[in-house]
Amino acid sequence: MSQQTSVLYDVPGPRQRRITLISSLIATVVVLVGAYFLIYRPLADKGQFSMELWGPLIDPSNENFSQVWERFGVGLRHTLTAAALAILSSLIIGTLLAVLRIQLKSLTRRRFTGLATPLAYLLRGLSVLLSVVTRICVEVFRGLPVVLTIFFVARGFPEFGVSFDNLWYLVIGLTVYNSVVIAEILRSGMEGLPGGQAEAAAAIGLSPAQTTRMILLPQAFRIMLPALISQLVVVLKDTSLGFIISYEETLNIGKQIIGVLGNPIQVYAVIAVLFIAANYSLSKLAQFVQHRLARGRKTAGTPAQQAPATALISQAEGAGGN
Repeated sequence: MSQQTSVLYDVPGPRQRRITLISSLIATVVVLVGAYFLIYRPLADKGQFSMELWGPLIDPSNENFSQVWERFGVGLRHTLTAAALAILSSLIIGTLLAVLRIQLKSLTRRRFTGLATPLAYLLRGLSVLLSVVTRICVEVFRGLPVVLTIFFVARGFPEFGVSFDNLWYLVIGLTVYNSVVIAEILRSGMEGLPGGQAEAAAAIGLSPAQTTRMILLPQAFRIMLPALISQLVVVLKDTSLGFIISYEETLNIGKQIIGVLGNPIQVYAVIAVLFIAANYSLSKLAQFVQHRLARGRKTAGTPAQQAPATALISQAEGAGGN
């Protein structure tokens, strides 16, 4: 049996592999040399690697070490609290908004047969109006910069006599923006599914709401999970915008430390490492959930020989029977 080859590209031979390896080594050396002369040497010449600047951050014997990391701990705790609340509320509201937009779109195409003509026109007009209003809200809140959303929330609520802690202003501002983005991600995922699935669900008597809840939405979550993960990472990073309302998150506390110690490069380098570690942990957690969902789907899934429409109907009937 001849060895199977790819139809998309030719498998590189020994000579091409050597060229690729040599090119990669040369590029690595060029990058390292450039980093040494363009980054390390200028910083070293200005004393940016001295223990006087790094000591409060990495030397436990330094008199400021414990106070600095105590403040970093406060900032990191505030950052993770705001991120967790904003992520949870954005997922809930975004999911509800996506389902609402899908339902309104189906209602605008419905004729409402069997009802009186004035009532049918009224329901269709109301569906169209609500669809337009939700579309405008999505476009407005998605188009606003997050920093403006947080600012308007923090200034707008007190004008109406409603006051919260700065944490909730930040959470509400992040939720307003990210919920509409998540809603659009899920809506596009549901609308991108094959139309035969909704038709098969309607054929066995499922309502549009049941079709969305039991068939379209779970698949959209699985399909769009990479985009959702990216958006959740954005939520975590955007908590750093809390400085505009004096919320003591990690970046704001870093500015306070810089004001005392006068080492901005070192402090921001540590903050960057903290954010990278937090975002990487969030990404790995989401990937773990994705793998668990995929593994559970394979374990409890239908046989491979079953036709897609038949599998869908069987799954919907089982869910309806429960």
